[in-house]
Amino acid sequence: MKPTRVRDLLGLAAFAAIATWLLVRGFYGSLPPVSVFAGASLYPVAAIEAGLAFVIRARVAEHRIGPDRHQLHPITAARAAALSKASSLVGAASAGVWLGLLLFLLPKRSTVDAAAADTTGAVVGLIAGVVLVAAAMWLEHCCRTPDEPPDEPAV
Repeated sequence: MKPTRVRDLLGLAAFAAIATWLLVRGFYGSLPPVSVFAGASLYPVAAIEAGLAFVIRARVAEHRIGPDRHQLHPITAARAAALSKASSLVGAASAGVWLGLLLFLLPKRSTVDAAAADTTGAVVGLIAGVVLVAAAMWLEHCCRTPDEPPDEPAV
């Protein structure tokens, strides 16, 4: 599995931001208010992934990967890597959506009361998306196999 490229995540976030800005521009009056909790839902996922990254990193450093009961099974590490790739995409898309909403809201804050009220929730959501991407990238990094030391010639 190839590592996630930051450029791909930035492209996804930019696409989501533009699409959201276009949609919100046309339909903002019919949208419900943005709650602070709407974007905050990604924080627990990011915390779980960061915790899992530290566990996997410790097991890899201690060479405790294997089928034994007290070891981290290789399939579990592969599943964590797949989770990290999916979460980084979700985080990038979410950050893009919240950024697109913020790009619409910020110029209207002084004239539209609803825009001022929705800004806080959008900022919380944007930060949550970025935090999820960071946690997912950290988890993916921790799931990589350590480099093998080069074989030393026998003397």
